Amino acid sequence: MHSHRSQRHAVSEATNAAAEAPHRPCPPWLAARLRQAGGGVRFGQYMDWALHDPDHGAYGSGRLRVGPRGDFATSPSLSSDFAALLAPQLAQWLQQLADAVPPGAPLSLIEAGPGEGDLAADLAAELVAHWPELALQLELVLIEPNAGMAARQRQRLKGCPLPARWCSVEALAQSPLQGVLLAHEVLDALPVERVIWDGVQWRPQWVVLQEGAPPGPSLRLAAGEPLDPQGDAALLNQLQRRGLLAAGGSTAPATALPPGWTTELHTATQPWLAAAAQALQCGVLLVIDYALEAHRYNAPARSQGTLMAYRDQRASGDPLLEPGAWDLTAHLCLECLDADASAAGWLPAGQCRQGQALLALGLAQRLHGLQQLPCDQLSAALAAREALLRLVDPAGLGEFRWIVYRRGSKSTGPVPLCLGEPLLG
Repeated sequence: MHSHRSQRHAVSEATNAAAEAPHRPCPPWLAARLRQAGGGVRFGQYMDWALHDPDHGAYGSGRLRVGPRGDFATSPSLSSDFAALLAPQLAQWLQQLADAVPPGAPLSLIEAGPGEGDLAADLAAELVAHWPELALQLELVLIEPNAGMAARQRQRLKGCPLPARWCSVEALAQSPLQGVLLAHEVLDALPVERVIWDGVQWRPQWVVLQEGAPPGPSLRLAAGEPLDPQGDAALLNQLQRRGLLAAGGSTAPATALPPGWTTELHTATQPWLAAAAQALQCGVLLVIDYALEAHRYNAPARSQGTLMAYRDQRASGDPLLEPGAWDLTAHLCLECLDADASAAGWLPAGQCRQGQALLALGLAQRLHGLQQLPCDQLSAALAAREALLRLVDPAGLGEFRWIVYRRGSKSTGPVPLCLGEPLLG
């Protein structure tokens, strides 16, 4: 671990050569953190503070709002139709588990990062209404590390028809569950590191505090010292998985890149998957998120990566805007996600785009059903139609990936999945 002095040196040596974003005002709370850290931190630490600080982070403080009238919309926030379409697939997996465990053994529907609690509430209602016998074995478990968000979820889930509890991943590891774990737009919000190719070497990106210039402290992005094969092995490993390191131990890209080419690396994903594996003894993990194949991630059009900031239904490519007031997110790399999942003990069980998944689960039939509504419900029918079409829009939510992994136990063996179904085929 670097000392504060060596951190300051690493940043100051590389600042002039860095490809930097415009200067942005630095709030007092963040300025104090950066001074304590020696003047700057790697991007991953900055992103963690900006999102998850309990007092000032966008999620930690509960400042961000999810929904069409909030900071950004998600599939579950558009309408309850998303949960109604997803529920049959979850019920199939849960029933497979129920058939593989002793009769009446408890099963869990676990959601990580439940947002406003809309998806959990809607799924609980669907499962109780349409699979009542299965629901008798079910509990709802929510993993939410941010107190501000958990408070709103508790309010949303008052009167939930399933027993509901909030728990940390660490606590679940002490008594692993059997069931289905949902990670909807969770992994893309884990802190990422960013790296820059300077034409000769890969360098980590830092967030640096600039003092002295009026009207007050500001933030800038700077390149740090070159990646160290020993201290930065995880970053170099991800670069290799992405095809951004040449063979033979070279630290140069496998293909020519222009100086200043920047991308993000998801070093927090593998620890998250490992913790999730400890929490789920037997069952299914469904990741729903933006994800790209490595060759698409590395395309020239993404020479500055995929990192985006969101607030009030607006998007920005500047991650230094009003830290703690904007959501920050970066696409996943499919090859890296699969490798991290395998290392954590997960077995792949299929993947497809959200548009394909929801059409296989009956979205077209649901659209057709709207035509049967009486004329006095035309306004509601049009709103429902718009929400359904947004779910499968190939230029938006329809491009999300549904990625399925599974785990078994010594007693039950791997969970059998119906891979012949259109969703996973």
